[in-house]
Amino acid sequence: MNQQFETFESNAPIAQPMEMTQRFEYLIANTPAIIYSSVPSGDFKMTFVSENASRVLGYAPQEMVDDPNFWFDHIHPDDAPNIFSSLALLFVEGERAYEYRFLTKDRRYLWMHDSLRLIRDENNNPIEVIGSLTNITERKLMEEALHRTGEEQRNLIEKLKETQAQLLQSEKMASIGQLAAGVAHEINNPVGFVSSNMKSLNTYVDKLLQVVMRQEELLQQDELSADLKSQAKKLSMEADLAYLREDVVDLIAESLDGLKRVKDIVQSLKDFSHVGESDWQMVDVAKGLESTITIANNELKYKAVIEKHYGVLPLIKGLASQLNQVFMNLLVNAAHAISERGTISIHTECKEDWVFIRIQDTGCGIPPENLSRIFEPFFTTKPVGSGTGLGLSLSYGIVQKHNGRIEVQSEVGIGTSFTVCLPVSQ
Repeated sequence: MNQQFETFESNAPIAQPMEMTQRFEYLIANTPAIIYSSVPSGDFKMTFVSENASRVLGYAPQEMVDDPNFWFDHIHPDDAPNIFSSLALLFVEGERAYEYRFLTKDRRYLWMHDSLRLIRDENNNPIEVIGSLTNITERKLMEEALHRTGEEQRNLIEKLKETQAQLLQSEKMASIGQLAAGVAHEINNPVGFVSSNMKSLNTYVDKLLQVVMRQEELLQQDELSADLKSQAKKLSMEADLAYLREDVVDLIAESLDGLKRVKDIVQSLKDFSHVGESDWQMVDVAKGLESTITIANNELKYKAVIEKHYGVLPLIKGLASQLNQVFMNLLVNAAHAISERGTISIHTECKEDWVFIRIQDTGCGIPPENLSRIFEPFFTTKPVGSGTGLGLSLSYGIVQKHNGRIEVQSEVGIGTSFTVCLPVSQ
């Protein structure tokens, strides 16, 4: 083995300096990068350019070397200032890299990656700059395409957000339209009997005043005869003063109660919508449920008995009006699921920094094939014109926005339970 190795070495041809130079020139000319050298001063006049410059840029190497301003004159005007302003750092750092557009022979701009390195002599004096130019146009085009795609995606996301906001507003308007008649009915009831009471009260007061005025006239006389006393008693009996005294008190109490109901409904509307409050704040879930029940009362009272089982809940961080919208959707859906008369139970509790709101009905239940689709936008099992199919979808989005979740359990013919799980803090 050793003998063979020695024989191989002794017969191996020794490359001559000229052959080595040719090899290097061949390698340099056929690399993807253009290798060049320049003086380390002035306009960085090129002193050598590899042969592949003609293939990449279209210029003969000698053409680039002969023009002392060739490099600077062919850099894109928009890219040149950045290079010129920082080129002096080459003498401090020893290396620099730039990406810029370079004008080709056929008047096109190619993106080039330029790596420069400063060469110094043994006395640390700069003697030469060597560099390599690599065509990165394809990469740049891909980056631009990705950037455009990213911009398009961002624009699409913004449009989706706007669309979601519009859908939310649309669902709110649909809910408002659906509940407007119920709210009007709720307000109309107390206003109706207050108005009726006031008419009766007005008649009673007129009679009372007539009796009082007539009795005052009778009492102004020095002595009351038996006949006058009889007239006074007759007047009292005709006016039914005993009944008036009793009923006028009831009318006033009933009217005050009616006015309180109107006030409560208006306050519940304010609490439900939280007009003017669009920022995240500490929310009282129980208060939100109560105001929502009051607003939806006309939808609920004819279909179900409301059973409340409220636990002690802390205030949570959230958007009150949007959470109330979720409660509204779940309560109204529960009422619609009950065909004749049933029960809607509301349970709340707090466990391990999470608040749970469960709304359970004794309605018709949801078939298994629909259970996985109930949160899809526009999916609805209601007759055409009876629902938008957005209530549960938007509720799901609102709960997700609060970093929470909605869980559902349902059995056909038994009922459905929705549980909203919300973190106490965001």
